[in-house]
Amino acid sequence: MGSQTRAALQKQSLLWFFVVSQCALVLSCQPNYEYFIEELCLTKFKLDMQGLDQRYWCSWEDTVELYGELTNCTHMVAGRLDCYWPNRLVDEFFIRVHKQYFHDCSMSGRLLRDPPNRILGPFIVVPILVTLLMTALVVWRSKRSEGIV
Repeated sequence: MGSQTRAALQKQSLLWFFVVSQCALVLSCQPNYEYFIEELCLTKFKLDMQGLDQRYWCSWEDTVELYGELTNCTHMVAGRLDCYWPNRLVDEFFIRVHKQYFHDCSMSGRLLRDPPNRILGPFIVVPILVTLLMTALVVWRSKRSEGIV
């Protein structure tokens, strides 16, 4: 067997070992982990979201703390059960949470609104001033006919 073939087999074996070990980690805690994140984490998140007025659900400033607590809870439960985190169950869990609570929100997760005037003002005023300045410069230069042949 050549050295290249041996190296390829070693790489393939290492890849399979990694895939199987990760699957074993996820599958070993599957029934308990899913139960605990539903009962412990989601129950608290539901109560917190019910305490928040529904029109603020899409406001990142109002939900970031609740969402962070939910994420931390899933991570802590995974740590207690010796589960790999994040995993497929966590992904599916958060997809369900987003479908239930954040399905009407924009992609950025924030309410769409204009920026404050202190930010928007310069973006409006500066181009207008530059346009007026360039127009005045062109008119002034065209009235001076000296040196033009």
